[in-house]
Amino acid sequence: MSTVLIVSQRPSAAEMLALLSHTSILAADSETALAHIDGADVVLVDGREDLAWARAITSTLHSAREEAPILLLVPMNGLALIGRDWGFSDFLLVDSEPSELDARIRLLLKSADASKVLVAGPIRIDEAAYHATLSGEPLDLTYTEFELLRYLMQHPGRVLTREVLLSQVWGYDYFGGTRTVDVHVRRLRAKLGQYDSYIGTVRNVGYRFTSVREGRNDQDRVVQGPTA
Repeated sequence: MSTVLIVSQRPSAAEMLALLSHTSILAADSETALAHIDGADVVLVDGREDLAWARAITSTLHSAREEAPILLLVPMNGLALIGRDWGFSDFLLVDSEPSELDARIRLLLKSADASKVLVAGPIRIDEAAYHATLSGEPLDLTYTEFELLRYLMQHPGRVLTREVLLSQVWGYDYFGGTRTVDVHVRRLRAKLGQYDSYIGTVRNVGYRFTSVREGRNDQDRVVQGPTA
């Protein structure tokens, strides 16, 4: 089941997904949307009320998270106005059938899964294949270690609190304490060996994945690209 972040001026917008097997998060403005975008698989921007507002929202979200699949809901009379420079991945006409909405969401999910590769120096994660390597050699990671490393690499340079990591990696229904984050980070660093410094500690706050290792060059920056 995927999570769809719906950004709309209509409080009832979540009803669009009522018959579909997706979890929805509703946001009425860019600030709220940005607070939830990391937990969303697809973003649906509702342009029914105000297309200029939708354009601004789409541009803001695309700038904040370029890899996020964004589906723009647009009225028929707005087709002549929209352009790829807005930052959306696909668009859907108002009054389309729920089955078409579901199909476009699924296609965006498949497209995103097929194209994501995270690389930081010798560390490489192929998200589609669920495979991680270090200097070309397979990294023997548990499921949770893989998810933790992936989430850290998806947010290079961002300070992530233990609470955020718990909610995004372990899930909102996890009842353990934040201590488990420290334990898994320690184990993950041990497996990274001499490259453990990519995962930095922010005292009394949490952790940060450094996009450039100290003393290294631009080749160590985190990048994303096709698996091919």
